[in-house]
Amino acid sequence: MSLSPDEIKVGESRERVLVEDLRRTRIVQYAGASGDFNPLHTDERFAVEAAGYPGVFAHGMLTMGMTGRVLTDWAGPESLLRYGVRFKAQVWPGDTLTATVTVSSIEETPDGPVVHFTLRTVNQHGAEVVTGTAAARLEP
Repeated sequence: MSLSPDEIKVGESRERVLVEDLRRTRIVQYAGASGDFNPLHTDERFAVEAAGYPGVFAHGMLTMGMTGRVLTDWAGPESLLRYGVRFKAQVWPGDTLTATVTVSSIEETPDGPVVHFTLRTVNQHGAEVVTGTAAARLEP
């Protein structure tokens, strides 16, 4: 699946709830899938006593991956050229995350049209946890 220029317009957005009530189980599953067993994400006692956090929190890459799904569902994974984010705040167990992806511009390039996106993921309080940009090739 890929988009053609007549199927997408500057200013158009897609919004999706990525997760409601993020569970620690999902964080541990991500640790297993990624091989990232940093104790900040997996060991409550370490996170609280050694690091001074209120508890364990989600991997940034888990949030990035969930956010990226909005892009690939819209533009198609084979069309994605670039995807980068900035991690703005921790994501905690119990959080609900909502992502919004917006078309910021469509550029004509020698290889065909490219759509540029901005993205923003917020928690249930409206606080940004991830912001970023992406680009995808459109069908000529």
